[in-house]
Amino acid sequence: MLGVDVGGTFTDVVCVRDGEITVTKVPSDARDPAAPVVAGARRLGLEGQAVFNHASTMGLNAVITRTLPKVGFLTTEGHRDMLDRGRVWRPPAAQTDTSWRRSFGDVSRPLVPRYLRRGVVERLLADGSVYLPLDEEGARAQLEVLARCNVEGVAICLINAYVNDAHERRLRELVAEVLGPELPVSISSETSPLAKEYARASTTVIDVFMKLIFTRYAHELDADLRAGGFSGKLNFADCAATLLPWAEALEKPFRIVFAGPAAGTMSSAGLGAAMGEGNLICCDVGGTSTDISLVVEGQPFVNNTFELEHDLIINALSTEISSVGAGGGSIVSISHSGEVHVGPRSAGADPGPACYGRGGLEPTITDACLLMGILDPDDFAGGEVRLDVEAARAAFASLDTKLGLEERIAFAYRIAATNIAEEVANVAIRHGVDPRDFSLIAYGAAGPMLLPAALEQMHVGRVIVPPHPGLFSALGLLSSDLVYYDSRSAYVMLAPEQAGQIAAVFEDMERRLRERAGVGTDEGSVRRSFDGRLYGQSWETPFVEVPPGPLAPDTVPALIARFHDAYERRYGNRFEYVPVQGVSYRVELVIPSEKVSFTAQEHDGEAAAPAPRRTIEIRHLEEAAVVAAEYAREALGVGARLRGPAVIREGLSTTLVCPGQLATVGRFGEIVIEREG
Repeated sequence: MLGVDVGGTFTDVVCVRDGEITVTKVPSDARDPAAPVVAGARRLGLEGQAVFNHASTMGLNAVITRTLPKVGFLTTEGHRDMLDRGRVWRPPAAQTDTSWRRSFGDVSRPLVPRYLRRGVVERLLADGSVYLPLDEEGARAQLEVLARCNVEGVAICLINAYVNDAHERRLRELVAEVLGPELPVSISSETSPLAKEYARASTTVIDVFMKLIFTRYAHELDADLRAGGFSGKLNFADCAATLLPWAEALEKPFRIVFAGPAAGTMSSAGLGAAMGEGNLICCDVGGTSTDISLVVEGQPFVNNTFELEHDLIINALSTEISSVGAGGGSIVSISHSGEVHVGPRSAGADPGPACYGRGGLEPTITDACLLMGILDPDDFAGGEVRLDVEAARAAFASLDTKLGLEERIAFAYRIAATNIAEEVANVAIRHGVDPRDFSLIAYGAAGPMLLPAALEQMHVGRVIVPPHPGLFSALGLLSSDLVYYDSRSAYVMLAPEQAGQIAAVFEDMERRLRERAGVGTDEGSVRRSFDGRLYGQSWETPFVEVPPGPLAPDTVPALIARFHDAYERRYGNRFEYVPVQGVSYRVELVIPSEKVSFTAQEHDGEAAAPAPRRTIEIRHLEEAAVVAAEYAREALGVGARLRGPAVIREGLSTTLVCPGQLATVGRFGEIVIEREG
């Protein structure tokens, strides 16, 4: 099995063959994103592999940086500015800021400029009946405008089209006639047939962008892998780290806009299950950011929508991820008031940190760790990259501040660790959990060298560094199942007499999913859920589980009781006297697939730690330099205990054990770091 996580800085590749895990890391290439994927896979061996599971942040990075194709947007006349208004929600920090504007608004960086958003005369009512028929001649005129503007794709979202798709389907036919049959088109009634037009519209716009970004890439990747000897199945991961065959994923590619962070959560949950740890805070510290997620009682938090940017909504199942701009490549700068700042800007893969010697001039956290002595300039990335100490020193010296060089480096490292610790606390507070009851999984290439220093600030029980931390997210891609899912919206009061209508919606979705997957009724498992609300509310309580078996009038009361249970867990109140209204209905068809497993190693108790390879000096960690023992991770047996300060090196990551901390090697090769005593 092969798993590949394409990040903004590096492409991580993991191979599992005959129970043995091998890994490699290749610099990403924004100009030719498939090349590093194929190069890394060839390095580990393509022949004989059964599956190739792929995740990428390519789509997410394109949206964030606005390196997007030109697309048009068609909607009901009078509603073309829905993409500018969004939900009219402000973040808490901007409530009193009169100059605040949403990042995708017309005065900022719109995804679709206003002149490419065109209205057509038509109107459907909430029950799907036609109030105004589609003006086809007017629609052709609007499409002629888009043709003169040379759009590369078209997104269509009409009011109430999730109930009646006739007008959207006809508009798609007109797009083919006017702009050509090869032009990518996404219609909301197929892409996201759910209520609330703005979320449906933004999802549809992102979908057509992803068609333009991923379609050629996916075909080229599949062809290149086949040419290299791969004969297995190519799967793409979605935002919840579940898998889909690549051709299936391209039918609704908004689901694969990003997947790497969710794969890391999946991998953490797998390791936690093997260790008997159900409560985990997952911290993926990469080159650009730190992605934080939560696993409670073995299960990650999954949402029915997520935001790419504030108020930029996508209707897709996704693992709840919180990000902060602190990673190995985060740029260190000085604010106007003279403070040291870390991030959110990043040096990325090109030019990268100053110490990479590729033209980067601004200091980064990687440069700080090199100057502190945590990183070895001659043994970085498995010895493939030699780090330039003088370039890193010159980058910090160039900062416009009165602080001394030592203070600049020390403050940068501490601020990066503190930024992550603060976000860990925020995640715990939002979910009402006590971090002292949780273990923190530190992964990503920079996680093991940053997070132990923040152990006291995070108030977690312990820090766990998993095997292969630099490629742990890619490993998570080999820990997931194939999942086909669909959802529909219909405002239906939950009552015994409505059981037939609700059952028909679930049965139709399951039938269509089984046809797509090509499996019979005895294959795979089906999960059903719905999003409901108390009658009169404007928001839904998501993921109310529908019990197995037929949905009949006598089972509806149990369904209503499940809603009230879910509502009470989420909001702390229960209003059984208020009627319940179903809004959206969801079916997931799970096809089990082969997974990587964490194998426990036998041991007879505490093992003697090997003699250190050497001792090194760690600077700027405390007021005075400290002498630390240096170990090779592969030399540490199960049960080995190391007292900090110590540095543990492996091919693609470095672990720092701070003074006053104790590191123990566990049965699955994990390193557990705790406060000594």
